[in-house]
Amino acid sequence: MKQSKLNNGWLSNTRTDILSGMTVAVALIPEAIAFSILAGVSPMVGLYASFCIAVVTAIAGGRPGMISAATGAMALLVGSLVLNHGIEYLFAATILCGIFQILMGILKLGRFITFLPQPVMTGFVNALAILIFMSQLTHFSGQGPLMYILVALTLIIIYTAPRLTKAVPSALIAIIIVSSLTIFLHLDVNTVGDMGHITASLPLFHLPQAPLTLDTLLIILPYSLSLAVVGLLESLMTATLIDDITSTGSDKNREAKGQGLANIVTGFFGGMAGCAMIGQSMVNMKSGGRTRLSTFVSGIFLLFLILVLGDVVKQIPMAALVGVMIMVSVSTFEWGSLKSLVRVPLSDALVMLVTVISVVATHNLSIGVLLGVLLSALTFAWKMASIRMMVGTDNGTRTYTVSGQLFFGTMSHFINEFGYETDPDNIVIDFSHSHIWDQSAVNAIARTMEKYEQHGKKVMIVGMNEESSRLVSRVGLRMTGGH
Repeated sequence: MKQSKLNNGWLSNTRTDILSGMTVAVALIPEAIAFSILAGVSPMVGLYASFCIAVVTAIAGGRPGMISAATGAMALLVGSLVLNHGIEYLFAATILCGIFQILMGILKLGRFITFLPQPVMTGFVNALAILIFMSQLTHFSGQGPLMYILVALTLIIIYTAPRLTKAVPSALIAIIIVSSLTIFLHLDVNTVGDMGHITASLPLFHLPQAPLTLDTLLIILPYSLSLAVVGLLESLMTATLIDDITSTGSDKNREAKGQGLANIVTGFFGGMAGCAMIGQSMVNMKSGGRTRLSTFVSGIFLLFLILVLGDVVKQIPMAALVGVMIMVSVSTFEWGSLKSLVRVPLSDALVMLVTVISVVATHNLSIGVLLGVLLSALTFAWKMASIRMMVGTDNGTRTYTVSGQLFFGTMSHFINEFGYETDPDNIVIDFSHSHIWDQSAVNAIARTMEKYEQHGKKVMIVGMNEESSRLVSRVGLRMTGGH
């Protein structure tokens, strides 16, 4: 059994996973450096974080093949903490973030990702594709035609190499070829080394040098909570996306605990908080990576690049990596969603557009997703908050057949639908096409019956399903007639 799990989880796709992990490691370096600069810390902080998080989530995470590392979403949250209190407080906040995420996993909060509507998921994916593309545009600033030529060459190799061989990921082939050209021809282009200083040193265990006081806790608490929620949201949504791509499942609560453990480890080894990376995860998927081995190799090979091949890595042209990320953005975008905009309900199209626009405008995934979920909830509530009443009269008895959901949002409409003064003496209210959800609904039924009784009329309730009947009995209101 253990051997079977090892083969399925780690060794079922060995050669491709190793090559895919190597491709991801190369692409991780400039992003880790960029996110470190965004957070206001040394490039090594982001690189150490990417190594630690990738290795730990490969072992403890719940989604095989997903890449987790230092991310822009997390870096954006900690800039003011580093600026106002220093890097040691960042390490402490990262550890506390990990503790919160483990607690979220223990509480099984990962299941709430299933509540995200499909339009929000589509909007999330499309917004990330746009952000990945937009983030590459800065690398063209101040560059001449050579940059565009090399990016175009990278894309040509990526899309044509699979026709010749699928033994090696096309993105890795493109990086090697374009890097070799720029190095041997001594082309004057921006390289990875231009983004920040890389030192050949191992991450060392380090206790955060922040006072163990209540004041310190109050300072880092809001940052840690924000990091935990944003990191978990991005990780679980990325996991859901990869579930769809690979047609496999993942353990969302295990992923929450794995992300938490990874952030605790990186906090003790001089790294910043991180989470799943949609861009690098897509690089891994497109390169054929599927198991935990690909994630593990990405972290180990990243450290190998830093320690052993640092001088070579510094010479990799940014054009090659920009080309890879443009390919990722194009393949990530749900192009079919553009056609479906005119076919899906208007409310769904609006939810997707609001999610995309808000994420792109704020560069904050949590804000965009939250707005999308709230708008979905409001449109759902609006649809639910309507009931229909079919009215028929037979042998002096008027029957009201209720269709729709009866809850606090529809109780006023329900009460006002009856003709208390003009109806005959016998009234039947049929709930066979309705459901009673809460105490407000029960009270609305009771008020309706009282109004009829005040006019000396008899009311019979019929068709109430078993769950609705139990709720009515539990609330303890007297119902006249049969259920």
